Amino acid sequence: MELAPEITFRNMDSSDALADRIRSRIAELEQFHPRITSCRVVVEKGHRRHHKGNVFGIRIVLRVPGREIVITRDPEADHAHEDAHVAVRDAFDAARRQLEDYVRSQRGDIKHHEVPNLGRITKLIAEQDFGFLETPDGMEVYFHRNSVLGNHFNDLKVGDETRFVLQPAEGEKGPQASSVAKTGKHHPA
Repeated sequence: MELAPEITFRNMDSSDALADRIRSRIAELEQFHPRITSCRVVVEKGHRRHHKGNVFGIRIVLRVPGREIVITRDPEADHAHEDAHVAVRDAFDAARRQLEDYVRSQRGDIKHHEVPNLGRITKLIAEQDFGFLETPDGMEVYFHRNSVLGNHFNDLKVGDETRFVLQPAEGEKGPQASSVAKTGKHHPA
């Protein structure tokens, strides 16, 4: 870390045990993402209210290249946070999840769902468990019985409209669908 971590206690005495726990959790975050440039943590003791005990609010501000990650745990939101150690644990767990999301987005690991394509069945070779469909632009796409969703291969007929997802790599018979579903008012895709 470029800057030493800052730990601040508000409305309470500083606690060496709690500060050590916070430094330990910061070290865990650094193991996960070594390019954290700074970390500020504020532990704040809430004010006593009627029948409720004091709860602790935690604010963590992490800086990494290109982003600031801020985690705020409201002292009134969770009465499990009457224990400062529990509040710190929950806040750092949230910080780790946000840091993991940031790392995944930086690596491009965000999951993208395939958008189904439209096609029409042009050939069915039922005895050999496969068929072909044609896209609106004229591309012929192979599909196997196992790629038909809902085990409805036997319900298909030449001319049926379908939605399908194209596999990234071609198969032996050219472009191949990884999933096929009949469309229409009785067969939503």
